[in-house]
Amino acid sequence: MSSFNINKPPLLNSTLGGNHPINQIKDFIITILKDYGFKQVEGPEVESEEFNFDMLNIKKSHPARQMHDTFYVNEKSSVLRTHTSPVQIRSMLGSTPPMAFTSGGKVYRKDDDATHLPMFHQIEGIYVDEEVTFAQLKDLIHKLIYAIFDEKVQIRFRPSYFPFTEPSAEVDILSENGKWLEILGCGIVNPIVLSNCDIDPVKYSGLAFGLGVERIAMLKYGVNDIREFYKSNLDFLSQF
Repeated sequence: MSSFNINKPPLLNSTLGGNHPINQIKDFIITILKDYGFKQVEGPEVESEEFNFDMLNIKKSHPARQMHDTFYVNEKSSVLRTHTSPVQIRSMLGSTPPMAFTSGGKVYRKDDDATHLPMFHQIEGIYVDEEVTFAQLKDLIHKLIYAIFDEKVQIRFRPSYFPFTEPSAEVDILSENGKWLEILGCGIVNPIVLSNCDIDPVKYSGLAFGLGVERIAMLKYGVNDIREFYKSNLDFLSQF
């Protein structure tokens, strides 16, 4: 019987792992925002209802707070965060404008089909200062989308509604097949949210935006089914 030499280096597979395509997109976008002056911040994935909903002006009657949309844990005293907005709320508390924060990470919602997952990645950004305008928001969104895709992409803003921004908009890009596809939501921070963070809404205003990383990756790489990213298929993942 041959003996095992503990001093001999192990044989390693020459095929090394790589950065997952979702992490590639997430890191790329975060780097862009940091170059724009946003500070990267992080927070817990298990959140209180106060930070996940109340501080963001999401009323108790809002459908997003129902059990068919949200994962409740700890006997319903906490939730798996449904967006990364609570991270920004925590960062704004105790901070003084001007401030610019971005956060990216896992979020959880009760969805599961070809374009939605119960766990996905989101990136958000918020900027608060005196006299922040919607024109500044549009300029930032255009620059961000052009950096992710290219300057030839066509962009449109549609009026929308979010409890935490007013006015609010959804942003679409025109796909190669001629269809408009929604890629992010944005708006001017609701004065109620600023007040909840002890920021004077008369003196200060803010802009905010949020996007799904998987949605961006699907559009950028031409992937039709979001679930492909999480099947551990090396033939698929090695393309990125």
